[in-house]
Amino acid sequence: MRLKSMPLYNLRQLRLTGLLRGTALSIALLGATVTLHAQQPLLTSAIPPSSATESSSLHNLNDDADTTHDTPATITNTDLPDDPSALLDQQKQDSDLVPSPQKSTDPYAVSPNGDHQTKRVLGIVPNFRTVSADIKLPPMSPKDKLIIAGKDTFDYSALFVAGIQAGVAMNSKSYPEFHQGAAGYARYYWHTLADTTSENFFVGGLGPIVFKQDNRFYTLGHGSFRKRSWYAITRVVVSRKDDGDPTFNFSEVIGSGASAGLSTLWYPKQYQTWTKVGQKWLTSDIIDGFNFWWKEWWPTANKYVFHTH
Repeated sequence: MRLKSMPLYNLRQLRLTGLLRGTALSIALLGATVTLHAQQPLLTSAIPPSSATESSSLHNLNDDADTTHDTPATITNTDLPDDPSALLDQQKQDSDLVPSPQKSTDPYAVSPNGDHQTKRVLGIVPNFRTVSADIKLPPMSPKDKLIIAGKDTFDYSALFVAGIQAGVAMNSKSYPEFHQGAAGYARYYWHTLADTTSENFFVGGLGPIVFKQDNRFYTLGHGSFRKRSWYAITRVVVSRKDDGDPTFNFSEVIGSGASAGLSTLWYPKQYQTWTKVGQKWLTSDIIDGFNFWWKEWWPTANKYVFHTH
């Protein structure tokens, strides 16, 4: 009977949620007048040098009229173009070749391997913090970091994705106290929005500012499936400083933990425990690792599956 009489919202929780999203929106709007004009990078084409000459001069064995012995001539030049060892060495060097980072101001610029990221995946899922492979961007200002966190939170696509997440949570009855039906979905939805706002601003905005880290995901774009997949999922614990040097991803690990702790303010008391916070913290990092993985492979799928260039 107590569950059936549960109101659509708790006034105190709703006020906290409204204050959180209102504050986040205000911070994001501070830089709304700044338009980030992307400049098309100047792509330089590199022509690989020839590894060997097309011909080599051979001595004519009959030129010397004074030759009185019949010792056969042997060719020991391993630089000939058809020499097997030379070809194998060249193939090995080509396979180990990693493109040099290309400076640009556009995170979606076409990478040297021909792939590029898009602002949205399939035109819906937000992809604002992902950078094409082998693209080197200038450091972001604190304002820019808050702007991109705001875009992740308030873009129409983010609101749509939150609706899908709320539906999945309601279908699995993650919080039985919310019930089913339209009222139950509304409870799941606004709780999901509050969680999303907290997560985006702690991990993508405040964390990178405090720890002076780059909040963008730089895709690898080359190598084997195992190498690229491992690189992607380990970005949960490995990030970049503002100067580009690798570092522990404090923004992700500490930021997601802080977000999980803050979220207890708008959930029922039985979920305000260290166990529940830890579960949400771990789940958040696992989901982000999966997000990095499919964003790493999105340009490949976009090119070969959807035939988009």
